[in-house]
Formats: sequence, structure tokens, C-alpha cells
Amino acid sequence: MFEKILVANRGEIAVRVTRTCRELGIPVVAVFSDADRDGLHVRLADEAVHIGPAAAAESYLDIDRVIDAARARRADAIHPGYGFLAENPEFARRCREAGLVFIGPSPEAMALMGNKAEARRVAREVGVPTVPGSLAALDDADAPAEAERVGFPLLIKAAAGGGGRGMRLVRAREDLASALVQARSEAAASFGDGSVYLERHVERPRHVEFQIVGDLKGQVVHLLERECSIQRRHQKLVEECPSVRLSPELRREMGEAAVALARAGGYQNAGTVEFLIDPAGKFYFLEMNARLQVEHPVTEMVTGFDLVRLQIEVAAGHALPFRQEDVRAHGWAMEFRITAEDPYRDFLPSAGTLRLVRPAGGPGVRDDSGYDSGSTVSPFYDSLLSKLVVWGEDRPRCLARAKRALREYRVSGVPTSLPFFRRLALDPEFIAGDFDTSYVERRWSSALSQEIACPEGDRTKAALVAAAHAFFRLQGPRELRSVEPRSAWREAGLREQMRGRR
Repeated sequence: MFEKILVANRGEIAVRVTRTCRELGIPVVAVFSDADRDGLHVRLADEAVHIGPAAAAESYLDIDRVIDAARARRADAIHPGYGFLAENPEFARRCREAGLVFIGPSPEAMALMGNKAEARRVAREVGVPTVPGSLAALDDADAPAEAERVGFPLLIKAAAGGGGRGMRLVRAREDLASALVQARSEAAASFGDGSVYLERHVERPRHVEFQIVGDLKGQVVHLLERECSIQRRHQKLVEECPSVRLSPELRREMGEAAVALARAGGYQNAGTVEFLIDPAGKFYFLEMNARLQVEHPVTEMVTGFDLVRLQIEVAAGHALPFRQEDVRAHGWAMEFRITAEDPYRDFLPSAGTLRLVRPAGGPGVRDDSGYDSGSTVSPFYDSLLSKLVVWGEDRPRCLARAKRALREYRVSGVPTSLPFFRRLALDPEFIAGDFDTSYVERRWSSALSQEIACPEGDRTKAALVAAAHAFFRLQGPRELRSVEPRSAWREAGLREQMRGRR
């Protein structure tokens, strides 16, 4: 096993990796920028190294500084977490050259499977169905002809990354040129690579992914699926395991496809194979994420495996301690991504000091957080604060526990996505599992407006709302002391604040 591991990340995932290292008895080196000097991941680590200014390009994305920090503290392995350098094959190669073990796939497998266009080619070679689209990264000169071949509507997608960055929906050929410029620019800024490809847009699909793990001896298994269809602008908001959409036969077929694809790519360590399922029930390979996923805790809650521990053991040369037939689902789990975003203002990101963080607790509740009371939320990084994960014996009991935990969770100082999740958990379509990737945009504007509208003639309710509005302008959080025009979302926010102060 490793003598010391440097965690090349920050926030929630750095805390998550540190905790498993502690259980394994492995000392941890944290890295931090100017903005994270007092970060929770720094305080929990055994050692910490300052690696630069707040801007990620000059700190967490600087390969030389990260490797120099590992050498200076005599770490023998680096865990990249997710984001930043986690899917950068050059970083994995440089770690190898420096004599450091990269806890993730090999640079070769990452370059192959982490590139979305190349991964699609491999999928076709092994017979895994793919959405019609480009066979390789696209040149602008070839774009019009390729777009006509693929057909509209289509998606322009970043070849080197995911998470909705570098992605544009194009419904008409006259919008193609400007969308290409925007997609390339965003992809280059996010991943250091502006290459893109085209893919036919599937209307109202389900988004389901399979967690896979491969060891250095060639064994690859999947650890069941995760339902990721509750998303906004291609950013996942809620994940659950298992999926209500999959029959046992479809689960087996998709799981076998995920394993076959990983084997064809020579993949080792943890990764995720993502699929779309169209309204007719046909599935298509979407992409492979050559890293640990944000939503990995729901898999851990249902299967009982510690994915970070498996990553570390596999990287150290250990064989997987189980086979495919040993993987079983026990109950149901959901994850809610709590972000510093204001759902009453179109999920506008927020920054500031967290005056209070009071996580939910109790049976079957897990809080993966990178912040605590007094922490500063920086505008330089992703807005994710924590992940509330709940488990129940089945989906109805899991959902009941989620409703209780979401009401219990409290964060003050910056707006968060918690009010959105509290309403989501009460929505009949979500409760029935009847949703797809268009759910949030399609459902919530009208549903929320209807929910908070005062019935005509209900002067008592109207008076209470007016009184609460006046009170919170004087006493409430800074973002409520505003002279902006009222909106349905803001009025819902006031009600949420009222319920929290009873």
C-alpha cells in the first residue's frame, strides 16, 4: 500500500478522499490556493502545500506545481478526485514520469476513452449502440456537410470533457457557425482542448450511467446503474440508484455493454459509462467519464463498496476482491447536489461566508461536504457545497427519508439549491419516477407559479406574504433586501425562509 497520497483537488471530493485514506492508515497531503487557505480539506489533511493564486489555471490546473508539491512532501501517489486534472492524460503521464502512481486509469486509456469522439468509435467497434454523429473530432470546414449528414436538431459536444461544458443545441443550420465558435471557446476554457464533435439530439431521453471498475489483471465489473435524468442545462442535480426505468433484462444488457466497452479500451480503475434511453426504450452509448463521478456515493450506499478504497487498492496492484455475480443492490439511494446557487434567480451562483451549516442526520443519511460554518464560498470554483445522500429499503421509503432530511438541512449566508429540492421531492411526476432530461425546464416554471399563487379573495394569505416580505427585507439574508421586481421564484423563496424560521 502507499506510504503517502497527495490529493490534487479541493472541497468536497478532497475531503471524501482524505477520509478513506485515513481509514486505510495512509497520510494525506492537501494542496490549496490562496482562496482555500482555511478550507476544510486543508484542515483535515496531515500536511498541506500552497500551490498558487485563487485562479485555477495558476494553482489546481498547474501540473508542475502539483507534481512539485508531491515530490516535496515525498508522496508516492496522487489522487486527482474529479474535475481539474482528473481527466487530463498529460497529467497522468507526467505523474508516471515523476515516479508517482496516478490513482486512476492509465494515460493511454484516458486519452482513448476520455475523448468522447474516440470513445464513440470504440463503442461502434464492439457493437455498443451509439447516437448517430461524428466519427471523429470536427474541422470547421467540414461542419456544414457533417451536420447535414447527422441531421437536425443536433448537439455540438466537447471531445475532451463533459458536464455540459462546451455543449450547444443547434436546431437549424443557420445557427451552426455561431454555436461552433461558442462551443469551442467554452471547451478550450474548461478542458484546455477546443475540439468538438456532432451528435444527433435525442428528444426527452432518460440519462442512465453504469459504474465500472477494472483492475490491473484485466478483470472489469460494473456496480449497477445510476439514474441521472434530473438535470438542468446538462448539469446533474439529483441521482439515484437503481433506476426506475430499467427492467432486469435491460439492466443486464446495458451492464454487459458497459463492461465490454471498458475492456475494449484497456480500462483500469474506476470509471463511468453513460447512456441515453429514448422514449421507445432503446439505449445508446453517450460517453465515458475516465474518473470518479460526483454521484458515486449512491452506488456506495446501495452496493456497500467504498469506491475510493477500490481505486486506491487497484492502483496499488491489488485484484478486485469480488466478481460480477457478487454485486447486489440493497435498497435505494438518492443524492441531492447542494450548491451555492439561487433557484429563485435562475440558479445564479453565489459567493460569501457560510454563517451556519447544519447538515441533516439520522438513519440512512450521509452528508459529503467540503464546507462548514464560517467557510468562505469562493467565486473562483464550482458552486457545489455538499451532497446529501439518503438510503431506504425501497424508493418510497428512500423518498420519505429524503423529504425529512431536506427539511432538516440548513445553510445560511448564501442562497442554495435546497428550496428547489424540497419542492421537487413533493412533485407527483418525480414521486412516480415519470421524468426525463427535459423535466426541470419543462415542468418547473409553471408548476411553481401555480403552487405559490394566492387564491383570489384570500386576503389573509396575501397579508401574511406582504408582512413576511417587509420583515425579511429588514432582517433576512442580504439577497432578500432587494428592490428588484417580484417574481414567482422570489415569492417562493420568501415562503421557504418563513418555514425555516418557525
